[in-house]
Amino acid sequence: MSFNCFAINKKDALLFLGVPLLLMAFLLIFEPVSIDLWIADHLYTHSTGFIGRRSFFLENILHERVKQAVYLIPLSALIGLLLSYCKLTIIPVWLRNHRRDLVYILLAMGLSTGIMPPLKRITAVQCPWSLERYGGVEHYSSLMQKRAPVVKSAGQCWPGGHASVGFSFFAFFFLFRDKSAQRAKKALKFTLTLGCLLGFGRMLQGAHFLSHNVWTMLIDWTICAALYFVMLAPQAQENIATSASSEQG
Repeated sequence: MSFNCFAINKKDALLFLGVPLLLMAFLLIFEPVSIDLWIADHLYTHSTGFIGRRSFFLENILHERVKQAVYLIPLSALIGLLLSYCKLTIIPVWLRNHRRDLVYILLAMGLSTGIMPPLKRITAVQCPWSLERYGGVEHYSSLMQKRAPVVKSAGQCWPGGHASVGFSFFAFFFLFRDKSAQRAKKALKFTLTLGCLLGFGRMLQGAHFLSHNVWTMLIDWTICAALYFVMLAPQAQENIATSASSEQG
């Protein structure tokens, strides 16, 4: 029985990295400005503003509390990683055997959420609620347009930071991908559901356009996928190769 792990790796890399990068290039060339504005127009009324602007649930629960809860996961991974190096009998052996997984979750989720603030500052894209079109004072400019002169304050709304809290769970899809197809599928469904829910919640509040959250999804997927190929895939392929060699023997 022959086995070529590199062929599988290249195929996966094309799918998991090539496709999202191609979609990013498409979004840069064909910005969905009309779609963004059309959706935002239907979430806004001149009398009351954005539908969810003053929603207690959207702001205090879906925005603040969910974010705080999710941040506990990479923090727990860090604590587990540190404990795995403690030479105490009460420390579970599982932690020592899964250090690579803990580091992956810590880095994948940490980078997926941590990269958003600097990107926001660099791009200076305005939030919908800040624009003249929606009762604010700033002028609209899309991602690839030159920024309009600032009236009150520079924008910090691209990509969608809160959506990244949900989409950072792509890390678990890649973590389970080579271990349990069922768990990987559940993780993917959960991630897409949570990311879209959090992203749409902020759209209802006027914090983001749809494209902001689409960009967040693609960026987070790419980060988690890239780290997967660096940290997890080599070990998985080595295990497959070992298993194939055993079958040959």
